[in-house]
Amino acid sequence: MEKQVFNLVSPLVRRNAAHAIANVPDGYRCELRPRTRTLDQNSLLWSCLNDLARQVEWPINGKQERLSPHDWKDIMTASLWQENRVAMGVRGGFVMLGRRTSTMSVRAMTELVDFIHAFGDDHGVQWSPTSLGRDL
Repeated sequence: MEKQVFNLVSPLVRRNAAHAIANVPDGYRCELRPRTRTLDQNSLLWSCLNDLARQVEWPINGKQERLSPHDWKDIMTASLWQENRVAMGVRGGFVMLGRRTSTMSVRAMTELVDFIHAFGDDHGVQWSPTSLGRDL
């Protein structure tokens, strides 16, 4: 049997999931977790990160710089939950670790985008229409 995923959105889907669980061979595992972020949320996130990258300078090693959208993603994901995950670099130095957005729940991704909007508003970012959820 291949992996099966059931998004529990109706009584019929719940019955199908229960049937699959009841009929699966021993040795399988069942995992229930919140739905992960949507593709529209991901598009919204990257639009916001691109707006930050184009408009906001941030101190890096004591110097104001424009960062890439990927750098902003690392900063924002680490900052939202105030995680300080830092690893030693292979050749010295340190690397700040962010979070993977592909595994975030819909709720967590909403919190992240709201956090980015608040940060951008505080720093004078002019949001593009897609960063405001339009034209997705």
